[in-house]
Amino acid sequence: MSGVVHLVGAGPGDPELITVRGRRLLQQADVVVHDRLGTEGLLPLCRPGALLVNAGKAPGDVAMTQDEINQALVDHATAGRSVVRLKGGDPFVFGRGGEESEACAAAEIPVVVVPGITSAIAAPGAAMIPVTHRAVATSFTVVTGHEDPTKDEEQTDWQALARVPGTLVILMGMGRLARIVAALIDAGRSPGQPAAAVMRGTTAGQRSVVATLATLADACAAAGIGSPAVVVVGEVAGLGLTAGPLAGRRVAVTRARAQASDLSVALRSLGAEVVELPAIAIEPIPGGPEIDGAIAGLHAYDAIVLTSANGVDCLFARLRDHGCDTRAIPAQALVVAIGPATAERLAENGVRADVVPERFVAEGILDALESHDLDGRSVLVARAREARPELVDGLRGRGAKVDEVALYDTVAVPASPGDIDAALAADYVTFTSSSTVRNFLGLLGPHERARADGLRVASIGPITSATAREEGLEVHVEAAEHTIPGLLSALLGDVRTV
Repeated sequence: MSGVVHLVGAGPGDPELITVRGRRLLQQADVVVHDRLGTEGLLPLCRPGALLVNAGKAPGDVAMTQDEINQALVDHATAGRSVVRLKGGDPFVFGRGGEESEACAAAEIPVVVVPGITSAIAAPGAAMIPVTHRAVATSFTVVTGHEDPTKDEEQTDWQALARVPGTLVILMGMGRLARIVAALIDAGRSPGQPAAAVMRGTTAGQRSVVATLATLADACAAAGIGSPAVVVVGEVAGLGLTAGPLAGRRVAVTRARAQASDLSVALRSLGAEVVELPAIAIEPIPGGPEIDGAIAGLHAYDAIVLTSANGVDCLFARLRDHGCDTRAIPAQALVVAIGPATAERLAENGVRADVVPERFVAEGILDALESHDLDGRSVLVARAREARPELVDGLRGRGAKVDEVALYDTVAVPASPGDIDAALAADYVTFTSSSTVRNFLGLLGPHERARADGLRVASIGPITSATAREEGLEVHVEAAEHTIPGLLSALLGDVRTV
């Protein structure tokens, strides 16, 4: 029996913007054939053992031809495998998804399309440029700029597009931007009409520039705006919505790269320039007797405690490795999540947290469990290696029989001198855990460490703040609620006072 090919839109680049269905299919697939752009942050979601096939295309560097991609989809599905074709943006918006679905149909392979958010809308939106606005644009047109406007024959009619009212959105046009601009102006678009380019929209590398149509190409060159970028031509580009309460501020984000996007995107939406310097990476610990034993005996625990969203991800990855699903979590077990982000990740995996403390630290969990009789109860604490001992010690002090299982390590990540220099020049550096503090400082040489003493530090909570102070840093901002929204709120409050 043949497998099914799912054409899944990965979205515009931020891995958080994939659909719920797309994420689930990605976690279950036997084979993932992925693009070069817009999919990098999603590949860690693939189950261990899944075959990852790079089908990326770049100028002068084609991993697979389109015919080879089509054949690979057919071959893997014919062999009975579940296949995800992971495509940046939406499969049917300049994604050649139509060609791939036709190839599968010709081979009588079932195809299911899971739409994705196209960068044509998402990238301008992330830069606070609405493609429509009741006062100035009631329609928008999306066109590829991949065709050369000076060649003898092409499908894109730039003469006609210049006359179409509303907003013009151009994808894949940076390599021919000067010629596209000239073609539009020659056909009647005003040289002074507002225009913008948004590079790597919704991602940590997002940058944008606003100019006029006539000056856009030069402005992009001066600002270092290149491919991949979305070009917006029309009055909406000049609405001036890009300024926010953090406009003109540079903020360094030290979270692991896989986790940084939610904070980075939120900061950019508030107008900040974001410098990403991931001081840590999350590395799942290979299976061993301790982990395998805990998974096999999961049904016997009276309580299961998760202290991070990373722990949830690693736990469920282990469950899938053992051929289990959410039913492996015993219905009678008390499920404890350290905070709302961890509870949300549990919910995404089909498990509801019974206890979420008011304070999102180990001591908060102990307070929240004060009314629960733990004497003689078996408790699993699944978390990072070398985590603080207070939680396990406190549970054991109340008579609980605690199994502490390390699911992942937080490891240091090297950084280039340029990235370090950019972070040290930031107006704020944000820390979301003690490990981000230690590993960030571990990246610095003596001269750079002296510069770090002058940083304005924003911390997610008291444990992180205590580590920063132990390391000799002054903490200027501490979130009252120990979450990313809480950190943003505290940061905005500090900006208003300095």
